[in-house]
Amino acid sequence: MADEGNILTDLDGNQGAANGADNQPAIGLISQYIKDLSVENPNAPKSYQFKSQPQLDVQLNINAQGIDGEVHEVTLKITVTAKANEGTSYIVDLDYCGLIGMRNVPDDQAHAFLYAEAPRILFPFARRIIADAVRDLGFAPLLLDPVDFQGLYVQQLNQRQAEQGGMGAGTPPTGNA
Repeated sequence: MADEGNILTDLDGNQGAANGADNQPAIGLISQYIKDLSVENPNAPKSYQFKSQPQLDVQLNINAQGIDGEVHEVTLKITVTAKANEGTSYIVDLDYCGLIGMRNVPDDQAHAFLYAEAPRILFPFARRIIADAVRDLGFAPLLLDPVDFQGLYVQQLNQRQAEQGGMGAGTPPTGNA
């Protein structure tokens, strides 16, 4: 009688884990921060008088590493270089990180979250930092286009599987995605 309908052990109708162990998957963003920010205006003040429109080169890289058993650091590295015919207008290099807590998540799902979903969560904040940095350099704010991180993840997963000749299908890519 004491065990039936006990709100503390049977909240969702499923049998609880032994000894009150939590076996449900859980993922959460613990913190986000700028790890490195470099802003350069190498040709100032001449760069403000450049006649040609600068060409933008935007490089994006994602890295994830374990901090301890349940905490991972995801780094969204964005480098923007604006070059006009007369020279480089500006360079902004940002490493924007998030600490992700994960518990009871299968490895394939954890990898997909760290390399697709976590960057999607971090990107709007990194985008704002870059826009503000470019504006503070004295140029018009640069609003980066949204990025389909899930699409990029699937594309790289398929590419790596093709490179392996279809072997290891379903195995997530390792390293930077």
